[in-house]
Amino acid sequence: MNAQYLRQSLKAKWLNYYRENRLWLTRLGVWVDCGGQRRPSSGFILATLSTLEPQLTTMLPLIVDLSHNPDRIVMALGLNFNPDEELKLLEAAEEEATTESVKMLPSGAPALNEAVDASPPVKKPQQLPSLIDESCHGVWGGEVDGGRE
Repeated sequence: MNAQYLRQSLKAKWLNYYRENRLWLTRLGVWVDCGGQRRPSSGFILATLSTLEPQLTTMLPLIVDLSHNPDRIVMALGLNFNPDEELKLLEAAEEEATTESVKMLPSGAPALNEAVDASPPVKKPQQLPSLIDESCHGVWGGEVDGGRE
């Protein structure tokens, strides 16, 4: 499995779980300060994610063999952040994306209810000499003679 994909998947699942259960999680006594970030304890995060992501369950024995420190595991998985702050950032980014996706008419464009000339200028199609199409030489750039170069 791709490590970057796993990190992104775990982050998305953790934030979704936290968003849905924020009401009671904020009152639960599992909050710690780790590396300057206020977040739930590493054990809580890992236990929660092991139920949300089946692939993590198969990888955890190997991960724990490499490091017994749950805080380091959470950091390595990219989960050492305050979920409240991360959700605010996500909501701001989503709001910005929706406002950017709204298409507005340029200031010089006529309004929809104004009369507009229905016949735009007609451009004649440009005809290229047929020699351009017939000058193909194949992949190798040489002339083809009976299928051989």
